Amino acid sequence: MIRLYHNPRCSKSREALKLLQDAGADVETVDYLKTPPSAEELDRLLTLLKLEPRELMRHKEDEYQALHLDDVTLERRHLIAIMVEHPRLIERPIAVQGDQAVIGRPPERVLTLLGQ
Repeated sequence: MIRLYHNPRCSKSREALKLLQDAGADVETVDYLKTPPSAEELDRLLTLLKLEPRELMRHKEDEYQALHLDDVTLERRHLIAIMVEHPRLIERPIAVQGDQAVIGRPPERVLTLLGQ
């Protein structure tokens, strides 16, 4: 089972989903804008992705500038809490299988979870 943190309005996210489905993968989609991941889930995703919170953020979103998220003094837990509160900031799509995760940019990267 692959869990795909998905935004159905995003072309890259839709493309990643289609690639996984076409490859025969069993996919569970999570519309993360409607059901944002918890702080614990985000922390786990960041660990699996080997990223710091700011590296998982969409820097061009209005919230990034408005909340001054480029402030280097902000702590990890604070940045994670901001992403929970403002899920549009989370880069998409994110595919997770077991203890592996990838950001689907480009969308073909999700296929690495299937050994492709």
